[in-house]
Amino acid sequence: MIKKKEPKEINVDEIDMDLMKERTTDIPSILRYAHTVGGFSVVPTEEGHIKSNAVAAMEDQTQMQLDQIFTQMQLLAEQANTIKERADISYQIYNAKMNFKPLIGKTYFLYAKKAERVLSIVSPEEWGKKIPFDEFVAKVTLLSDHTWKVEK
Repeated sequence: MIKKKEPKEINVDEIDMDLMKERTTDIPSILRYAHTVGGFSVVPTEEGHIKSNAVAAMEDQTQMQLDQIFTQMQLLAEQANTIKERADISYQIYNAKMNFKPLIGKTYFLYAKKAERVLSIVSPEEWGKKIPFDEFVAKVTLLSDHTWKVEK
């Protein structure tokens, strides 16, 4: 005698409805797998993989070039600030009192006394204990473009 199996009870709460939505359709030709016994599975071509790799390589290359440009921009900004600082100190020097004609390539010393600036050939160490100015501002060298390079 053959024993009949009792039908298995279906628990509706255990069914993954999202998965069921993915695996059912009114248009079976769009499924990623064979939907009939005689059907064939649709296997993605390598085109998608090739394009994906190409896009990733392009994104990496683009980011690398953008990083290089950003680094160059930072360097240019630093150079612009250096030129601006040289121009600012040059204005201070050319508005300062000086009793001599500065020579290109020579080093001088800028001092402040109250609101005025004074350019001198004497360094702070050469004045000894008593400097006749309120403050030592900068050690500077006259460049060939007649701007001043701050040494200190």
